[in-house]
This record gives sequence, C-alpha cells and structure tokens, in this order.
Amino acid sequence: MHRELSRGAMLVGLSAITGWIGWSGHVLLLPLAAVFPLLWSLAPARPQAAAVSAAYFLAASRGLPLGAANFYASDILPGLLLWLVASASFVTVHSLAWTGRAGWRRPLRYTAACAAMAVPPFGILGWAHPITAAGILFPGWGWWGLAAMAAGLGVLTMRHRPAVATAMTGLWLWSAAGWTMPALPPSWIGVDLQLGASLGRDAGLERQRELIQIARAHPPGTTIVMPESALGFWTPTVGRFWQKGLAGTDVTVIAGAAIIVPHGYDNVLVKISAEGSEVLYRERMPVPGAMWQPWRGWTGDGNDDGGGARADFFANPVVDFGNAKVAPMICYEQLLVWPILQSAIHRPEAIVAVGNGWWTAGTSIIGIQRASSEAWARLFALPLVISFNR
Repeated sequence: MHRELSRGAMLVGLSAITGWIGWSGHVLLLPLAAVFPLLWSLAPARPQAAAVSAAYFLAASRGLPLGAANFYASDILPGLLLWLVASASFVTVHSLAWTGRAGWRRPLRYTAACAAMAVPPFGILGWAHPITAAGILFPGWGWWGLAAMAAGLGVLTMRHRPAVATAMTGLWLWSAAGWTMPALPPSWIGVDLQLGASLGRDAGLERQRELIQIARAHPPGTTIVMPESALGFWTPTVGRFWQKGLAGTDVTVIAGAAIIVPHGYDNVLVKISAEGSEVLYRERMPVPGAMWQPWRGWTGDGNDDGGGARADFFANPVVDFGNAKVAPMICYEQLLVWPILQSAIHRPEAIVAVGNGWWTAGTSIIGIQRASSEAWARLFALPLVISFNR
C-alpha cells in the first residue's frame, strides 16, 4: 500500500510539472504535454488516474484564478472556484476512460478521451490538449501530422511507449533545431496594443481617432489586423466615422467589435476600408462564464441566448477576404481544438488570431494562446497574423 501511494504521488507530481512547463507559453515546450497520457496510463487505479489528470490540467490552466480575479476586479476566491469547476470536465472524462487492463483497450480509451475533449460539449473546456503539439513534432504534415500525433499519444499508453517516446523526442529536437515562426501573409500586419482594460470600453471618438491614425500610418495596400474589442460596440455611426477616417488611403482594417442582437451580443471581427465596412466573422465560442452565459436563459434571467455573447459553435469556420479564405480565431477559440480543425477542413490560406488579454496580466495565458496559434499554423503550413491587447 505504501509503495502504491508513493507511486501515485510521484505520478501526480510529474503530471503537474508536465502541465506547468508544457503550457508555459513557449511554443517549443508544447510537446512536453505528450507525457501526460504516459503518466495517466501508469496510474495504478482510477482515483490516482483522476489525481494525475487534475494535476496536469490545474497546472496547465494555473493562470485562470488570477485572470478571473483581474477580470471581475474581485479577490482570488471566485477565480479558484472557477478553476476547479473548469477542471471537472477534463478530470471526469479521463477518469472514466481509464482502465487497468493492458493491451489495445487502454490506447483506445485514451483516444476516445482525446476525441471527447476536442469537440463540444466537453471540448468547450478542452484546454491544454496534448494534440496541439502536433504542429511542433510534425510541422507542415497537416492532417497526416494530426493523425500521427493522435496515434503516438495512444501508443504512449502501451508497453511500446519507450520506442514511441524516443521517436517523439527525436522529432522534437529536430523540429526545435530548425524551427521557424509562421510567416505573415503578404501585405498583412498584426498590431499589438497596450491599452489595458480601456480597449473596447472607451467609446469616445478620440479613441477611434487614435486607432484610425495607427491604420493610416501603414503603406497603401496593407491589411491591418487589430485586437478583439478594439472598436467597442459596432454601429452604423462608428462605421461611417471609420470609413471617413480611412478616406484617401488604400488600407483595409480588420478589428474586433461587439454587435448588439436580441437577447445578447455577438463578438465579431469587422472589415473596414474607405469603400465601406462589413461584419467579417462572428465568434464561434466566447469565453464560458465571462461572455457566454446560457444558464441565464435556463433560469429565466434572460431570453433565448441568455443575455451574454452568442455562441455560433460551428458557424463561419472560414471567411472570404478578397480571393482568399481566412480562418479567424478570437481569443478563447485559440485554446480549443475543434475551431481550428473545423476551419482547416475548408482549406484556409491564412489564420488570423486576435485577443484582448488585459485581464491576463501576471499570467501566461496570452503566451499559451500565441503558442497554440503558432503550433496550428505550422502544422497546416499556413501564414499567421496575431494581434493582442494587453
């Protein structure tokens, strides 16, 4: 019994280290997340498998308590509760999937857990998914790389794990030695801002003028991407103001905004030029709790969409931009698996990743979002444009 407890404690500790380092915000450390299925498979019983799963997820998502405290301007207790609630999905799925039987059952069950955490409903909280490391181990392989990564994660739960772990380590070192960041699409640029919590909340014309001046400073023919919520609430008046402000330029701006709709709002990306404007993209998965609040409709505090941001889930995976298809990813979507894979099915020619991360100060959340976006872009050999506000 003492030996079993010591083994379980060691696995929990190693799992926490795996989650902490693998999801530290450095893209080349993501393959360390592949150690998790190995540790999960070595758990001597289901309770230890649950503890290993909890340690990995809680360490990987450690920025959530402080981020939630920043967002709600409260003490850290609500953030801690949210952190524990968010981990329940991951822990439950992997606990139920665990089996003490060796052979084919274990990799099959782990693969089922991976699939469950990649798509809704469990995938809504599917952060820190080890499959994300496919872009580092198999850059440019696309769907074949994703399949190879999934197969490798499954085999890591079997007795053949030493050979697979050695092969993955070799691929990791080879990739790290020649690693290059995803390129920007020609004539595109992502603008990072340092405007804190005021971005999206300061609705004054002076803020709009400042952003227009940033756009006008770029050469003709440039497409400028600005962060989530940059424009605040989007209205016809704001649209006309921007159109007039860009008059005489040949630049196009893609920027985040919010549009009021019945019973809630849409978190969107808007395309603006001197010729006009249009809503380019509606976010598929807003942040649960802070933005997406479906329970308000269930409890009668709101209507069909609950009063928060609408989740379009599988809508608009790619958008047309000129003659190209672009895969937009707003903030929280960069932490999940299904949005980018759904977009990849439609063969986009670039990924646009934006966020408004002022509330993540003191955490690695923005780093993780960037690393995830970079990994997916490298997997599918796609140009990447990133724009964040801090």
